[in-house]
Amino acid sequence: MNAWSVSEDPLIVLVDDDPSILLAASYVLRGAGLGRVVTLEDSRTLLPMMENHEVTAVVLDLVMPHLSGDELLPRIVQRHPETPVIVMTATDEVSTAVDCMKDGAFDFLVKPADENRFVACVQKALEWRALRRQVGALKRSLLSGRLEHADAFAAIVTASSKMRAVFQYVESIAHTNEPVLITGETGVGKELIAEALHRVSGRSGELVSVNAAGLDDALFADTLFGHKKGAYSGADDSRTGLIAKATRGTLFLDEIGDLGQTSQVKLLRLLQERKYYPLGSDVARVSDARILCATHRDLEAMMAEERFRSDLYFRLQVHRIEIPPLRERPEDIAPLARHFLAEAAQSLGRNEPPELPAGFFALLASGHYPGNVRQLRAMIFDAVVRAGQGELPMDALKKAIRTASGPPLPVVPAPLGDGGGLFRGISGRLPTLKEVERDLIAESLLRSGNNQGVAANFLGISRQALNQRLRKKKEGEEERDEE
Repeated sequence: MNAWSVSEDPLIVLVDDDPSILLAASYVLRGAGLGRVVTLEDSRTLLPMMENHEVTAVVLDLVMPHLSGDELLPRIVQRHPETPVIVMTATDEVSTAVDCMKDGAFDFLVKPADENRFVACVQKALEWRALRRQVGALKRSLLSGRLEHADAFAAIVTASSKMRAVFQYVESIAHTNEPVLITGETGVGKELIAEALHRVSGRSGELVSVNAAGLDDALFADTLFGHKKGAYSGADDSRTGLIAKATRGTLFLDEIGDLGQTSQVKLLRLLQERKYYPLGSDVARVSDARILCATHRDLEAMMAEERFRSDLYFRLQVHRIEIPPLRERPEDIAPLARHFLAEAAQSLGRNEPPELPAGFFALLASGHYPGNVRQLRAMIFDAVVRAGQGELPMDALKKAIRTASGPPLPVVPAPLGDGGGLFRGISGRLPTLKEVERDLIAESLLRSGNNQGVAANFLGISRQALNQRLRKKKEGEEERDEE
């Protein structure tokens, strides 16, 4: 990998034969925290540099000795079409600007450019390049069906195509600097996705995690931004905040739906300006940390109730990863269970997992799992502890699944003449109750591998009740045979 790779901060190259212009422009960009800035007074050195290093954006003067910007621009566009070129020159002529845009310039600025406009222009160029690379990476991933960084997702056990699609999206956005919002129910593995995204990004700093649910507004600012000595009563020493600890890395804010209004404003400013103030300091510090946020709450509903700021919500929506619940990927239950069985046995110092009773995986498949993967793991660990050196206790698992899944969802009656949902597509004679019961029992026994306890769990009745129905069915068949 070359010296400047996609895993590092953006590399912005300023090309101008005037050293004072280079100094002023580089100072503005560094102060805005947009990335690393390299200045070149000799325009002839730009193309060789771009051949050896990955340049994120170029700010180019037109009038220069040896090799003018007019000559350089089309060459850059042809050889490096993913690198946006901003022309910044003293020539204030519409025809010049038009010619530059025709040659492929990303934007055109007239010297001396306004600082805010200059920063905004470079920022848009970086976002444009990141978006192009994201689309390209996603296209390659979807077409090839392969993950380029499969090892980064090794900690996530899955056989689900839905989760694989999540992995592909993570790879496509990993190298951008934009914030990411990770949503999903409690226990689906939002922290693992954040860890995988950080690994794929290749950022040289560390992943710093903080649970925002336990922070009030004052503690949030102190934890993230730090404070100077004497900033408040009891601040006997200076403290470095977590945002500084995440320099060149990733800051993961879990449960951001629990943030107070004041903390939401501070987070929004950090995302927009990339700057923050330690408590007690009037000197802004620039942050280059990538921000990841996660929540199990419905932020749109909270926004409608004015409990979550809409501007923060839409700022976080640049990239959104929604992790499907376990009940929507039942194919993951068996591999996860095997993984947790081995993990539980190892944690208890046993050489191998306990023996599995018949119908074990069918029973697990019947669960609803509102607590998702975390709930399944807890159930497996408890069952392994109860099993000792013997067979896993099915009764305990059945009870855990029934208790955790809660009461069955109510059946909403259809309007008269509209037909029930199960029979909406049936024309002609409706099946009798006996026929429906017979088919349901047969199907539940088939799905459970003929395990009556699991089949009864599918049907929502006790094993004794199922036995009675099977006995009556058998007696009825014997009576018909005698006739």
